[in-house]
Parts: sequence; structure tokens; C-alpha cells
Amino acid sequence: MSGAIRFVAAGLCLAITVSGCALFSPFGNLSPKDCMTRVMYFESNRSSAEGMLAVGTVVMNRMEDREYPRTVCGVVGQKNQFAPGVLYKPMKEGRSKALAASVAEQVLHGARHPGVQRAKHFHTAGLTFPYTNMHYVLEAGGNAFYEKR
Repeated sequence: MSGAIRFVAAGLCLAITVSGCALFSPFGNLSPKDCMTRVMYFESNRSSAEGMLAVGTVVMNRMEDREYPRTVCGVVGQKNQFAPGVLYKPMKEGRSKALAASVAEQVLHGARHPGVQRAKHFHTAGLTFPYTNMHYVLEAGGNAFYEKR
């Protein structure tokens, strides 16, 4: 393959990956339910269905915003947005994995945490930041959920 063709192919792969499309993605074998289950498992208190529902609501809120990818796996796979290894680390706690899978199914069928509102961000509860644009709406599952204003 010539250098020009490689360059174009690399650019195409990057564009598709950034857009959230699973084509050419290293996580292309994961379903939306797999990605949602994984983000809930790794980002919330593993025993809190409420926290998992809140995390899932943030993922869905991001999908509705044109600034983010349009797929669950695209949102969850965005660099530096969720826990490192969220899409590939092993999920070792069986009960927590089962709970996350159950809540993921609910979110993918329309369930939302009403307290999350339009929030697209969260961080570990108890942390504080000096920013004035963080409007907190909920604390659940060990996380504080907020809207940027």
C-alpha cells in the first residue's frame, strides 16, 4: 500500500472512531448493552441500582447532544471521559455485573433517573472543584452529577 493510501486509510479510521462508529473500533464486538453495563459497573457504587441508573442517564443525555457520539459505545469509549479500562477490564463481581446488566437493559428501554435531569457530567462524591459553572443536581451511587452552565 502506498504512503498516500495509508494516510487516507488512517484518516478514515480516525474519523470513524471519533464519530463513535463501531466500524474499525477495537470495541466493535461490544453491544450497546455491553457498553452500558460496563460503564455502570465501573462508574457507580457497584451495589447501587440508583447510581447505575444515574450513570446510564448521563450516557443517554450525552447521546442526545450533538457534541458527543451517537452510540452508547461511542460515548462510553470516548478518551478520558470514564474510568480507565471501562471497555476492557474484567468485571469480577458477579452480583454487581448482573445488577448493572439489568439496569442497562432498563435504560436502553427508556428508563431515566429523574434527578439527573439534563446533566452530562459527574465525578466522585465528596470532591470539590473551584469552578463556578457546575450546577449540581444529584448525588447517587458515590457520584455527584452536574450540569455545566
